[in-house]
Amino acid sequence: MNSWFWFGVTVLSLIGQRNSTRALSKPAFFDQPTFVVAGVTDGSNRGGHGSDAILRSSESLTKATRSLSSVEEHGSPLETVREYQHLAELDPTEPNLFDWGAELLGHRAYDPAIEVFTRGNRRYPQSTRMLLGLAVAYYAKGSYDDAAKRFVQATDIKASDPGPYLFLAKAQALADFDGYLERMARFHKLQPTNAWANYYYAAILWKQKAASEEARALLEKALQLDPTLAAAHLQLGIISAAQKNFSGAISSYQRAIAIDPRLEQAHYRLAQAYLRTGEPTKAQQEFEIHDRLAKESEAAADRERREVQQFVIELRPNAPKRQ
Repeated sequence: MNSWFWFGVTVLSLIGQRNSTRALSKPAFFDQPTFVVAGVTDGSNRGGHGSDAILRSSESLTKATRSLSSVEEHGSPLETVREYQHLAELDPTEPNLFDWGAELLGHRAYDPAIEVFTRGNRRYPQSTRMLLGLAVAYYAKGSYDDAAKRFVQATDIKASDPGPYLFLAKAQALADFDGYLERMARFHKLQPTNAWANYYYAAILWKQKAASEEARALLEKALQLDPTLAAAHLQLGIISAAQKNFSGAISSYQRAIAIDPRLEQAHYRLAQAYLRTGEPTKAQQEFEIHDRLAKESEAAADRERREVQQFVIELRPNAPKRQ
């Protein structure tokens, strides 16, 4: 399954906020920002933190956040961000502030994005996407405590909204933080017929509690709801392998690969299972497929990172201390 499919749910569930917030009264004043976007540079510096998996999740969350905005490039990135800044300072509505923050975030200007999203959150505390933008900016910067706090707050604004849970679930570095398991449990309780809610609750139960039978039941339900959920087949294989049921693990990994042939982890784990069952030739084939896919994915990611021009940020002279 296309990994961006479930973000469509997020966009649909949150997009209604844009229309509702336009009707709110215009704030009388917006403080001058503490920073200046002075220019752009190439994107050779990844600007991420932690492992490659965390970096990929950060980049995915950034894309998802920008999909909630109406940002369109007009000329150069520098011209675009200055246009959005001008709109936000002239008319600091929720959409204008969010679009400005999203543009900064998309060009890895994390501290300025945090400043804009923070001020936006103060003005519009019931805007879920403003909190999500702030959470993603903190996450991309590597400030995981701050990110976890904002993600959790976003799930609490409207508990029945699936969007914030899906964002939180994507933040892999936060899986061990307080509140993560509780929020995934709530997501499942509120939306028991949501395949992703069942999958994510199962995944965290397995990771934190090693609750194999409960996790297995949730994964099987997820697959009843959506038989094309490759991630659920993969997780079932991981549980089977941990229980030394390698034939069952192989079957689950093969199902995952049949749905998504480019699922790198499924090929790697299938290779390991083949080794445990005395099939080294098959194992070698899967290792080779995994290595090829991993190289292709990294090459594509590097090309995309180089295409993103990063903003050069300068502090304003005598700028007030950021709150």
